[in-house]
Amino acid sequence: MSIGNSPEEDRPSIPEDDRPSVGRALQQARIDSGRTVEEISAATRVRVPIVHAIEQEDFSRCGGDVYARGHIRTIARALGIDPEPLLERYDAEHGGRPSPTPAAPLFEAERIRPEPRRPNWTAAMVAAIVAVIGFVGFTLFNGGEDGQGSKNPVAEGSPTSGDTESKPAPNKPSDPKPEPTDSAIAGAPKDKVTVMVSADDGRSWISAKDHNGAILFDGLLEQGQSKSFTDKQKIDLVLGDAGAIKLFVNGKEVKDEFKPGQVERLSYTRSDNGGAPEVG
Repeated sequence: MSIGNSPEEDRPSIPEDDRPSVGRALQQARIDSGRTVEEISAATRVRVPIVHAIEQEDFSRCGGDVYARGHIRTIARALGIDPEPLLERYDAEHGGRPSPTPAAPLFEAERIRPEPRRPNWTAAMVAAIVAVIGFVGFTLFNGGEDGQGSKNPVAEGSPTSGDTESKPAPNKPSDPKPEPTDSAIAGAPKDKVTVMVSADDGRSWISAKDHNGAILFDGLLEQGQSKSFTDKQKIDLVLGDAGAIKLFVNGKEVKDEFKPGQVERLSYTRSDNGGAPEVG
């Protein structure tokens, strides 16, 4: 007696070419999660037009393959899906994985330029008023003394011209500011977030902002260099080549294994202890 095929054997397999495209897979995952494009943009800091373009398979607005791969990985993580199959499909459709390129020219568009500061007219007016008041007071004071025709008496107990003149104490040179070290980060205040980035394995472009969005650093970190950033609430980072960077957050090393050429957008708060950062 022959035994019939099981339901699993009768079920037709899905050809590899029928798999949803990268943009369609991200769009479907977003719809299944019940989130809008604006919500994904806020969670990943990928601008709304770029999210729309990626879902429509238009990667021309990403600024290159390395940048597009970083957006795909960031959006997939925000949606809770594995980015690696999507990256493999993207590489297969766009000529393979790109070779590492210098970080500074590639991420020129990612830099967040500060807004020009407006003149502080209020502070200027206050300073001018104080200067006028001080000048008038000084003139009246000197005019009153000249009208009396008196000379300033020598204060009792003060040295006369024959006494030895007192010499002013020499100015003490200011101590040089120490470079940030691991021990200094470990002793950072508990009510602040402290992040140190160290380019141990190569150079990388770095961008760091405080919780107000003000730029703390934006530039290329050469191999062997390190930078420390402190804020009372949150520090946002963009690492152009995360594989070359070693991270310390609130005195503890971040154990994430970043790959060479990988773009990472990270956010850390004062409650982080070297574990996984906020999605950013």
